[in-house]
Amino acid sequence: MKRSNRLVTLTNFFLENPREHVQLPYFVRLLQTTKASVSEDMDIIDAVFQQEGLGYLNRTTGASGGVKFIPEFSQKKSFQFIEKLRQKLEDPSRILPGGYLYMSDLLGNPKTVKEIGRVFASVFSKSDIDVVVTVATKGIPLAYAVASFLDVPVVIVRRDPKVTEGSSVSINYVSGSSRKIQTMVLPKRSLQEGANVCIIDDFMKAGGTITGMVSLLEEFNANVKAIGVLAEADDDEEERVVDNYTSLIKISHVDIKGKKIEVQSGNIGEKSSE
Repeated sequence: MKRSNRLVTLTNFFLENPREHVQLPYFVRLLQTTKASVSEDMDIIDAVFQQEGLGYLNRTTGASGGVKFIPEFSQKKSFQFIEKLRQKLEDPSRILPGGYLYMSDLLGNPKTVKEIGRVFASVFSKSDIDVVVTVATKGIPLAYAVASFLDVPVVIVRRDPKVTEGSSVSINYVSGSSRKIQTMVLPKRSLQEGANVCIIDDFMKAGGTITGMVSLLEEFNANVKAIGVLAEADDDEEERVVDNYTSLIKISHVDIKGKKIEVQSGNIGEKSSE
């Protein structure tokens, strides 16, 4: 196989299998070449990945040594994407009754959702995550996007138990925005005890839903390592009940009468610099 063909094959493998540790002999057999040639090919791919701000190849030596692709978005690319997202959300036609914003088109766009997942995964890449948890329904596509880059499964918290999921653990919690008592349910088989968890949600106002998920996960002795929200509301009237989280977008003001929306970047800049 020519070097150009090997580079395409290897690049495709790494992009399709992020964080999967593979030993060098596998690639020697796959490409029908030598270890030296594979190593040189990886040098080229690693340099391009880093140059383009897409991630890097993590290589280890020894008997169990090998390589795995760690996908990461450079800060520059992350902020460029967030700026485009911010501009899209400032479109006055997105204003809905009650001061809410229409975001379903963004959550339904595979390319946008994928990039959101890449940005979150870059921030949480060193958090040793075992599973991504979200609550039905709008957070589901975001959770799968993040999980695809972290190479971990997704667990979905629901409002009502499903007979097909067996016995479940349920809790009641107070919604931060409506102050109503609501229920969350998680099947016992869906999450191993002591798992390291990343919570992903599409929108946060006071944080009641996320607090409810944290309380539910405590029943499994899970460790919440990271919390990511696509958009947060900057509302002085609501007391925020969640402190340690990462947001991409902050909706600072919605003027229904004036048809104007003010959107800022979230706190991801602060998290990236930590």
